[in-house]
Amino acid sequence: MTENVVVLGAGYAGAGAINKLQSELGGNARLTWIADVDYHLVLHESHRVIRDPDVRSDITFPVEEIADPSTRFVRDEVTGLDVDEQVVELADTDDVEYDYVLVGLGSQTAYYGIPGLEDHSLTLKSLDDALEIHEAVKEASQNATRGEPAQVVIGGAGLSGIQTAGEIAEFRDAHRAPIEIHLVEALEEIFPGNDPEVQQALRDLLEEAGVQIHTDDPITEAKEDVIEFDEGEPLDHDVLVWTGGITGRDAMGGADLEKEHNRVNTEANFQTSDERVFAIGDSAIIDQGDRPAPPTAQAAWQAAEVAGENISRAIENRPLKTWEYNDKGTVVSVGEKAVAHDVQMLPVDTFGGFPAKNLKKMIAARWIADITSWNVARKSWSSL
Repeated sequence: MTENVVVLGAGYAGAGAINKLQSELGGNARLTWIADVDYHLVLHESHRVIRDPDVRSDITFPVEEIADPSTRFVRDEVTGLDVDEQVVELADTDDVEYDYVLVGLGSQTAYYGIPGLEDHSLTLKSLDDALEIHEAVKEASQNATRGEPAQVVIGGAGLSGIQTAGEIAEFRDAHRAPIEIHLVEALEEIFPGNDPEVQQALRDLLEEAGVQIHTDDPITEAKEDVIEFDEGEPLDHDVLVWTGGITGRDAMGGADLEKEHNRVNTEANFQTSDERVFAIGDSAIIDQGDRPAPPTAQAAWQAAEVAGENISRAIENRPLKTWEYNDKGTVVSVGEKAVAHDVQMLPVDTFGGFPAKNLKKMIAARWIADITSWNVARKSWSSL
């Protein structure tokens, strides 16, 4: 019997899984790919669009460049998953039946109950979000003066927050725009939970770029033009970007699966509490023993390869593979500069300069080549 396999999402998890499943399934299954956009976005480079919207053509790839002709693509918003009936519920088109489904819908922004934050902030979870931040920063700078510069505040000094601050600084310098940039973090240091050496290296680059860093004081309320802190003085803003956390998609809220904050719990083989449902990427909390796999692009890339194979194994009643996350290191950009840390096979713990910048470009190019081709990756190189 031919099985219906459905993949949800066009992010790293979804695109990577489609790529693997197309090579694994052969004629054993019908493959359907469902996403709310008809392209894959290299999300960890989406901050580049904040500085220059033209970059988008080099970091977005139409699904037809990834999907085989035999793969059916449905552009629609997933609104629910009925595991009893084995159907994916969609906003505008007919429900799609499945025998196996892989949830790779990604995440949405978490606001942690901070009053006013959702209403008064922008986020960076999509291409449209990056374009909206660009327009907001541009408009604010046009309405500002040297005497009264535009105040741009980024809440959350993790990977997205740091890279967003760096791109806004590059926009400011390229356009000689009157902008002051503030990076706000509730915890004691930027890039929380990471080695002090890389934290300091990133702080140095941000301060060189003129970014004002505020740490160890959580936001308690966001208003239209000011944010309040637990202890410090209020901070005015013309543009507020919030990058402070993630939660699962609303579409998973009603699914009869074990989950936390709409992120689906899985074993290390990506199988959920329903054996017909697999999940990877930010949509999932993947068991890795002491702590779950991190919600990063690197983890999603690795997981997609094994998850695709495991669905093929499930169809053939073969044992599923167990996945173990392999942290290959971290590379973070601050505008045109970058910091690399704990990169496998290298003798130096933390480094910057041209080697770090080039390494970050190579990581993105390798991913693009994996899901499309090296010719496509070469064309994108200058924008990465």
